[in-house]
Amino acid sequence: MDLLVVGGGPAGLATALHAARAGLDVSVWEQRAGTVDKACGEGLMPGAVTALAALGLDPPGRALRGIRYVAGHRRVDADFAAGPGRGVRRTTLHAALREAVLAAGVRIEQRTARRVEQDGDGVRVDGTRAAHLVAADGLHSPIRRSLGLDRPRHVRSPHGTEYASVQGSGRGSPYGASHGVRYGLRRHYRLAPWSDRVEVHWAASAEAYVTPVADDLVGVAVLTAARGSFDDHLAAFPGLRERLAGAGPAGPVRGAGPLRQDASARTAGRVLLVGDAAGYVDALTGEGIALALAQAQAAVRAVAAGDVAGYEREWRRLTRRYRWLTHALLRATRVPPFRASLVPIAQRLPWVFTAAVDALARPGAGTMT
Repeated sequence: MDLLVVGGGPAGLATALHAARAGLDVSVWEQRAGTVDKACGEGLMPGAVTALAALGLDPPGRALRGIRYVAGHRRVDADFAAGPGRGVRRTTLHAALREAVLAAGVRIEQRTARRVEQDGDGVRVDGTRAAHLVAADGLHSPIRRSLGLDRPRHVRSPHGTEYASVQGSGRGSPYGASHGVRYGLRRHYRLAPWSDRVEVHWAASAEAYVTPVADDLVGVAVLTAARGSFDDHLAAFPGLRERLAGAGPAGPVRGAGPLRQDASARTAGRVLLVGDAAGYVDALTGEGIALALAQAQAAVRAVAAGDVAGYEREWRRLTRRYRWLTHALLRATRVPPFRASLVPIAQRLPWVFTAAVDALARPGAGTMT
């Protein structure tokens, strides 16, 4: 086998699809069966739509004209210059990628990778031999940790709300804001969208991302470092809560975090980290899926060329803007006076806001995570 991909989310499936189209013998291992849901904003920026189209994928959803920042009665809009984005349910996106991978003849096995060994000629995972391994096993990547590439953030173990994964435990709750450890919570509501933009609502200790994903469905994702349930955090957005009043929740609250994950490198021998496994700053600027798609393509190019080290350089180039913008905005919005003035500043300087949105919306630049 030329390439084994561990992790069957969008990053891993896109890697497998690129590998199959490059003529590589590739298999995917994913421990969960079928289509998998995950807490995310579900709004693809134009760059992500373009990247998916290049893979022959056109997942159904709602067209997005741009981004709207909201703080109380203040709001400011920026339209996408590169064409529309798209609100797409995570399960819809995952199913489209999975079907394309299977149609390409790639094997998807329900398996968990437990032991990774390698030598100069290849990698052995639980006895299965491959020339290279791509670890696309998520935010809290066990393979990243087993290879000594993890840079753990030492925080008190949280408890409470059900999470997809918190430091590998599967449970947790948003932890104290003073530590800056951020989590995400998402819930869908059964009502017709009221906007053709992703709305980002700002409060003192949280942001709420509202994304139309179907004619009768909107997703609301909250990012915060403060304790509390989804409903507790929603109370910080009275205008949004009023919009949602009377609408029935369409499914459970899902969560993810801690969001910040650091890796010391993206490669180790013949192993390459792709997607969230390669390291993650925050969903604040929202560039998860398109970055994963770009990394998947770069990883396959590196494997095909026999230049694994080149992937590290390409990863840094692909993610430089995301890392810089996200770190800068996180630092700035931790200062209460700046956070409170962010939307008024964007109103006074709309060209700056529009330029930032355009930078994220360019092909290959980003998605609302």
